[in-house]
Amino acid sequence: MNAQILDAGELKVLPGLLVGAKPPVDSVIHSLPPEDQVLLTKLLNEPSEYMDHVDLSASNAETRFFGGKAEFTNATSTRLVQHENAAVQALTAGDRVPTLTHAQEEHLFLRFNFARKQVADIMKANAGKRLTARVTRILLGWGHRVLACRGEIVRVNMPLVLAMAKRTRLSHVDFNELVSEGNMALLRSVDKFDCARGFKFSTYSCRAILKSFSRVAMRTSRYRGKFPAEFDPSMERSDFVDRMRESTTIDCVDELKDIFLRNLAGLTDVERTVIMERFALGQAEAVTSAPGSKTLEQVGTIIGVTKERVRQIQNNALKKMRVALEDRFLAA
Repeated sequence: MNAQILDAGELKVLPGLLVGAKPPVDSVIHSLPPEDQVLLTKLLNEPSEYMDHVDLSASNAETRFFGGKAEFTNATSTRLVQHENAAVQALTAGDRVPTLTHAQEEHLFLRFNFARKQVADIMKANAGKRLTARVTRILLGWGHRVLACRGEIVRVNMPLVLAMAKRTRLSHVDFNELVSEGNMALLRSVDKFDCARGFKFSTYSCRAILKSFSRVAMRTSRYRGKFPAEFDPSMERSDFVDRMRESTTIDCVDELKDIFLRNLAGLTDVERTVIMERFALGQAEAVTSAPGSKTLEQVGTIIGVTKERVRQIQNNALKKMRVALEDRFLAA
């Protein structure tokens, strides 16, 4: 239901619709629960329609279709007592959706349209008048019966939509979208079906459901024309992790330079010389593979030791700098 819940004083009849009554006063609206405010808005702003049938005007129609005269469940409720009958008992007998006979199906639609007729009669009888609290309560009671009867019919025929969706070979259309469109077509068919013509509801609704499948197929085709490429999750993969890793690496290199230049790792003069000559720190070139960097043998010649000893000094100095980096940068 798309109607919006309106506060007191805001519940108004939309212009241009054939409605027969005005909203009740603010105090009545305030006393209604939210779901009843939504239903009342719907009833006042939509034309009251039903499929007429000779049995709807019979003197015993209400007793035949609903088991007795309309009675509220309690003194303040807007729900009418639901009397059991054979068709409804078949629906509620178990979890399995039953297959109804033609007579049971006709009974359900007559119940549905009788409830709709009561709503239409109330609206007509109060044409141009403001609804009283009593009439509003009765109107809502029959409105709830309309929704309940529609729900019973839809529940029985829901497997029809699923079966037709499975048989429809539309590989480029999502199955759930087919079912959704089919359900909407089913709801429209319930409101327009005339059981007086003697046909089964499935015969009438199948055409509407198939047309809804055609519409969703055409809509999907138009969408494919604008967006021909299939969705590829790999193309949607973010490079956030790679960019963060690159940014962290750059920050670590800058921090290492600062640690070396300020000697925050406590390096000896020999260790500082080895690191500076090996990696050209303190010069304008890059940290590694720069033209100013020297080999182990070249550094050994400068400080007067073998290249193996230079490697040991280098590893020890790098270990100190690593500890200082973890304490200052990575731990933060």
